[in-house]
Amino acid sequence: MEVTIQVPEDIAYHLQAKWGQDLPRHVLESVALECFRERILGEGHLRRLLGFATRFEVHAFLKQHEVPFYTLEDLEHDRQTLDRLGL
Repeated sequence: MEVTIQVPEDIAYHLQAKWGQDLPRHVLESVALECFRERILGEGHLRRLLGFATRFEVHAFLKQHEVPFYTLEDLEHDRQTLDRLGL
């Protein structure tokens, strides 16, 4: 699916001054990061959406943007699963 957004020229100018000429890519990455933070998309979805070949590229991307790919919530969930399985 292709998604189009309209940005006023003066705002686009400020965004390009901050993020460079590839504004569509930056917007895509911003949406992807927010969806990952909100647990709408997982690591595999992020990899496909952003065109990364490996999960290590996803991890590097998340690290670059200071987004943890494994949180304390993940650890607690994994601990509960292990308890439930008796492991």
